Amino acid sequence: MDGSDLARVVWITGAGSGMGAATAVAAAHAGRRVALSGRRPDALEAVARQVQDAGGEVLVVPLDVSDLTAVATAHATIAERWGAVTDLVLSAGLNAPRRTWSDQRMDEFERIVATNLTGVAAVIQETIDDLRAASGVAVVVSSLSGWAFQPSAGVAYSASKTALGALCRNLNAAEWRNGVRATHLCPGDVDTDFLAFRPEVPDEAGREGMLSPEDVARAVLFVLDSPAHVRVDELVLTPTHLR
Repeated sequence: MDGSDLARVVWITGAGSGMGAATAVAAAHAGRRVALSGRRPDALEAVARQVQDAGGEVLVVPLDVSDLTAVATAHATIAERWGAVTDLVLSAGLNAPRRTWSDQRMDEFERIVATNLTGVAAVIQETIDDLRAASGVAVVVSSLSGWAFQPSAGVAYSASKTALGALCRNLNAAEWRNGVRATHLCPGDVDTDFLAFRPEVPDEAGREGMLSPEDVARAVLFVLDSPAHVRVDELVLTPTHLR
């Protein structure tokens, strides 16, 4: 890592727990400034303390990414403190226990798509000039269901996560001349609080052998640390027990 990396600003959404939180700590260890966004200020503050313990500079910017006006306000807050956002890790996600055509609710469907897809696009659109100036990287944390169809993931979740692959491909095709790179990161089962959204929440035995948030964070840092002439278009992580 050269001295210029110390000035890089990574904005992480979904940073209050799980993969986003683990990535924040890993990014701090790597010398990046870390802006934390999520819907729960108390959770963000707890992660911020972990970032500080890792020797990192941190800024807490509470945000619901489905609120497009709030996305712009959050970006302005980061810009006022640190200047341009150089990299993005977009890990905010939502699902619901009701996942089939027989029991899903359209209000939940809309919230899932607004968070998983529209919110990702909104943050990228808001920061696109920053990314162009910095030859920035957008790591879009999707899901195994965004790479290969998983019936149990649900209608809204599967549709929104699959669309993220197209979003990343489009961004790469349109912005590679400006140095912008996007990665569609697709982890399989990860032992996080997100499992609470499942119709049947796995017990301790069911979580055994799943990926950890730190496993995903290592993958994110691999992408962020890759040299400018390397683009990781898509990266799939699965636990070895997957069948």
